[in-house]
Amino acid sequence: MEKRNIPISLPHTGEEEWLATKEPIMSGWLTAGPKVREFEEIFAKRHGVKHAMAVTSATTALHLALVALNIQSGDEVIVPAFTWISTANVVIYCGAKVVFVDVDRTTFNIDVNDLKKKITSKTKAIIPVHLFGLCADMDAVKKVAGNIPLVEDGACAAGAGYKGNAAGSLGTIGCFSFHPRKSVTTGEGGMITTNDDKLAELISSLRNHGASISEEQRHHGAKPYILPDFNILGYNYRMTDLQASVGIVQLKKLDLFIDEREKWAKFYDEALKDIAWLRTPVVGSDYKHGWQSYVIYIDESKAPISRNDMMEKLQQMGVSTRPGTHAPHMLNYYAEKYNLKPDDFPGAKDCNNYSMSIPLFNKMTKEDYDYVVYCLKSI
Repeated sequence: MEKRNIPISLPHTGEEEWLATKEPIMSGWLTAGPKVREFEEIFAKRHGVKHAMAVTSATTALHLALVALNIQSGDEVIVPAFTWISTANVVIYCGAKVVFVDVDRTTFNIDVNDLKKKITSKTKAIIPVHLFGLCADMDAVKKVAGNIPLVEDGACAAGAGYKGNAAGSLGTIGCFSFHPRKSVTTGEGGMITTNDDKLAELISSLRNHGASISEEQRHHGAKPYILPDFNILGYNYRMTDLQASVGIVQLKKLDLFIDEREKWAKFYDEALKDIAWLRTPVVGSDYKHGWQSYVIYIDESKAPISRNDMMEKLQQMGVSTRPGTHAPHMLNYYAEKYNLKPDDFPGAKDCNNYSMSIPLFNKMTKEDYDYVVYCLKSI
């Protein structure tokens, strides 16, 4: 088969997104304004929540979520040991302690049995991660958590669902990413969701320096000499109308994007099922996968070569791959800070070492998918 060059991901953007930026550019309203508000309203409706608040990234979304929950020094926040590092970093931003919990090797999500062992009187929040677009088992998490607030890290999970409900509506607060590797993008950007009116009001203020009114309200106010009051310490985590104008177009395509990704995920499932050393994603009947990534698991005891050698070989053949994500407890900062060893979280360690994301994005062609399968089978 003729060699192809397939990146790990490409955003599905084009002329429609480009033209959407014309209105804010021509109007001069470039910061958070009417387009951000429209984007938030569409996102909230799609995800079945009362409130959605656009911010600069999923990292800042998670940070604001913890600040709004009054996480501070002396508190503990539970984080899965297999996730992008920002899930843990935001806990440190608040001066609190990260308590890692292991993950299930099959779903890559939080191991509820280990979670039970990690909850203490100091546990003030739990961050279940909906990794790669597959929601965590939120009913099981809630049963263990009791009244502890749950902050959904749905960075990969726009449009995903669990038992008929959308990601972002399953916990106290939900946090999403619009990075270019996600299903829908605004370049950089994030969203916070909640059904709690008081938390929504607080988060809206926190993202805007702690101001008592929004930028749009301030500029359209009747009394030009009045500046907003600042009753709390806040941050500049506002999304711009330029980004939101792209997000509006993207979000209207979200379900079409997911449907197409699901179609090709099923293609991969069928095409790769006979490779003895490779496990395809496992999705329960109660779950709606968002398919941000298609992540396989390599059984090196059966594979002809190691995962890393396999990734090198695929790269030489023109197929980009990545580890699913990393295990923060194995990264220098957390390993040294908390004196952690790789084997402290064996599930996360294995997922770190043996997971592999293969290309799945909306600009891929049938020939691209066929070629990925051909390359894997050639190994």
